[in-house]
Amino acid sequence: MRQFLPEIGQELAFRALAVHDGGVEDADIVEQVALSTGLSTAIAARVVEDVLAFYRQPVEHYVRSRHAQLQAEGRKNPEIFPLIAGELSRRLVAPPDLSERQLRRIVYD
Repeated sequence: MRQFLPEIGQELAFRALAVHDGGVEDADIVEQVALSTGLSTAIAARVVEDVLAFYRQPVEHYVRSRHAQLQAEGRKNPEIFPLIAGELSRRLVAPPDLSERQLRRIVYD
């Protein structure tokens, strides 16, 4: 059983973290996506969760999977690493700039 102290707002804090349909913590984003696209709340929640999951993945995972994807397209490393570095710099929350050497270490270590 959870304890709460309404006189200092702890109950409100717990409600703010409430999970919305299928695991999305930010009901405002889900509502906005549903309203702007005409999607149901459940589908909007899945879309938002997919987008958030994409941005939550560690840089190392993104670099490795993107490298494999680009290699599967027939691209070579001299083209791949600058492309990945550029993509990382444009992410919503960009990681620190990584050199080509650092990217190679992520992929091959």
